[in-house]
Amino acid sequence: MYLRTISFFYNTFLFTSKIVCNTFVYLVNYLLTHKCFCPTDLIPVISNNFVNPDTIFANNQMSLQDIEIYGFDYDYTLAFYSRHLHTLIFNIARDILIDEHRYPEGLKEYDYMPNFVIRGLHYDVQKALLMKIDAFHYIQLGTVYRGLNPVPEKEVIAMYEGSHVPLEIMSDFYGKSSQGHTMKQFMDIFSLPEMTLLSCVNDYFMKHNIDYEPVHLYKDVKEAIGDVHVRGIMYRAVEADIEKYICYGEQTHAVLRKLSKNGKKMFLITNSPFDFVDRGMNYIVGKDWRDLFDVVIVQADKPGFFNDRRKPFRRVTDKGVLLWDRIHHLEKGQIYKQGNLYEFLRLTGWRGSKVLYFGDHIYSDLADLTLKHGWRTGAIIPELRKEIKIMNTEEYVHTMTWLQALTALLEQMQVHQDPASQTVIQQWINEREEMRLRTKDIFNAQFGSLFRTYHNPTYFSRRLSRFADIYMASLSCLLNYDLQHTFYPRRTPLQHESPIWPEQTSTGAMNIPFQSHRTTTGTE
Repeated sequence: MYLRTISFFYNTFLFTSKIVCNTFVYLVNYLLTHKCFCPTDLIPVISNNFVNPDTIFANNQMSLQDIEIYGFDYDYTLAFYSRHLHTLIFNIARDILIDEHRYPEGLKEYDYMPNFVIRGLHYDVQKALLMKIDAFHYIQLGTVYRGLNPVPEKEVIAMYEGSHVPLEIMSDFYGKSSQGHTMKQFMDIFSLPEMTLLSCVNDYFMKHNIDYEPVHLYKDVKEAIGDVHVRGIMYRAVEADIEKYICYGEQTHAVLRKLSKNGKKMFLITNSPFDFVDRGMNYIVGKDWRDLFDVVIVQADKPGFFNDRRKPFRRVTDKGVLLWDRIHHLEKGQIYKQGNLYEFLRLTGWRGSKVLYFGDHIYSDLADLTLKHGWRTGAIIPELRKEIKIMNTEEYVHTMTWLQALTALLEQMQVHQDPASQTVIQQWINEREEMRLRTKDIFNAQFGSLFRTYHNPTYFSRRLSRFADIYMASLSCLLNYDLQHTFYPRRTPLQHESPIWPEQTSTGAMNIPFQSHRTTTGTE
């Protein structure tokens, strides 16, 4: 047993470790002279069960057999966009800052950087700092940026008197900086160009020693990004060159056809305008796309749609004309604008757990539905596919294996106070920190994984697990399951259960996933 243990550590060190000799010699001596613990306690299980990126993952048990009605958001749920769209949003908003808010012409030197930020980050409006926060409100040191440059850990700790962010300055329920909250959480995929623009403008001001008010900067960038949508600039650009901006949706079409053939009712609730949705769905599904949906609601103003009882529905003609008649029924084939969920529930009777709604924004799309109305919810997380592919690489598996081994070694050996042990333990501590940084950088050099801050879940992950019954990379994952399938969450051990429960891995999707005409999206 001891020889197998020594062989394991030696082979692992050869792949990852920089301190092979000292650690290996120390372990050999220790294992030969101390037999007070089982060496397998220090060896993490290496799983050869790679995760299928087309799997649907369950936070809460749910059977598709119980689902009678399927609802969808549009952007990044039914329609996926290329990275060209983020570049477009960034460039237009940057030019609005220059032309209308009198920001320096030098900002035109900055181009959109698709790999700089990730979703789910927090922005301290008053300090102009972009950062990643974990599920326990702790800042992940090393992921705090002012402009395009990292802020030293000591400076961060001095500013926040530690690395914990108090609840009263965190963002509000919907991730916004309001009512005294000084942080904004960027949760939707459209926020990536906004975060990048904030970082670039901050960087320009600092490089040129320009004194500025961070709150004004945040509001100006937010307004410029909003104008790209509100003025219809983005919509017109996408409609003019739809093949450039929208990824072809054969898989989305297949999902909708599958649900329709099985007699499921479907509805669409989106904040986007009808003309934009119509052009996109014509491209993705075909001109008969409205025949698939029982109800279509545009410009819904989510999340207000889920809470404001005052806004009535208005019918929209095919030419975009708003009608003034009172709505007594939501008819198939018609288009409705605004409205509210309470009126929607009254007119349709679609209540409770027989409804499953999909969206990409955890707050605006899913939170109110699951907390207040008992709908089942599915989160679309396009970044998931890329992260799973990284997790399946040999480099990641070996790095995580050695990181876990180092942690176990430190936990077991820290009781030994002799100089030789303490020297090696300090080397292990240093190398563990290097491994932690490597596991961050392998996903994103600045901010790491969307789902983890080193060993803890991110704040994003915490909200995802609370508000989404299931989550997946795209709707196409539904094609790998029949409509009788039950999704079971894995019983992951609590810390005090770890010695009792064996490690468990999520079951994959069917062996032959739907793969035709896969298109790389802007988030892969």
